[in-house]
Amino acid sequence: MLKIENVSKTIGKHQIIKDLSLHVDKGEVFGLLGPNGAGKTTIIRMIVGLAKITRGDIFINNISMTHQKQAALKKVGAIVENPEFYHNMSGYGNLKQHQRLYPHISKNQINHAVDFIELQHRIHEKVGHYSLGMKQRLGLAQAMLHHPDVLILDEPTNGLDPAGIKKIRDHINYLSKELGLTVIISSHLLSEIEQMCDRAAIIDGGQLKTIHHLNKETVTQMTYVFTVQELTSVIYVLTQLNLQSYANKNKLLVVINLLD
Repeated sequence: MLKIENVSKTIGKHQIIKDLSLHVDKGEVFGLLGPNGAGKTTIIRMIVGLAKITRGDIFINNISMTHQKQAALKKVGAIVENPEFYHNMSGYGNLKQHQRLYPHISKNQINHAVDFIELQHRIHEKVGHYSLGMKQRLGLAQAMLHHPDVLILDEPTNGLDPAGIKKIRDHINYLSKELGLTVIISSHLLSEIEQMCDRAAIIDGGQLKTIHHLNKETVTQMTYVFTVQELTSVIYVLTQLNLQSYANKNKLLVVINLLD
């Protein structure tokens, strides 16, 4: 469904993404996990065409982003960083504005998206009066309005309260498991990635460190993030114990294999 092949991104003399390769299957919820500044948003921006690929290529439904960008993006929906709206317009008005980009979208599709995100009773209010959680859900409706095959969400639960997080999580689960959408989520929160994703790529310093399977019923690995003062000493001890660890500034991510 989505394949990243040897992708690098350089700005000036600084290489932000370094020879990254991975694939995401149809109907899979795939996570990009890493600390702030690891390169997650840059990867997403390249996938949706907002940042130019310096080297390598990205394929969506086997269509090259480098050579057929518009065709590749035709069935992609995305929320990058924060969803953008006209705050002086209603939620419904914003969806109608988005409809202008996709003339084939019908009124019934808009109403179905509103029902799906459960904003029926507030959809005609101005977006400026919406809570952060409501804006995130409206962003989700906007991203899925044209029935994409791939949905990309950058930090979708960031800043939400527990109830808002659960709603977003439930929506993502339904879209992937019931409708077969491929969903890619970025987050620096390990707990959210573990609860939402089938697999997760650990991104650090613009590089892919490892990919973990997160089958909730047969978890064989646990990943923890610690803040430490003496990284070198701690990493040495973990190496002696044959534990994987990845450092970023004073943050340490540790992978522990569980016994059956």
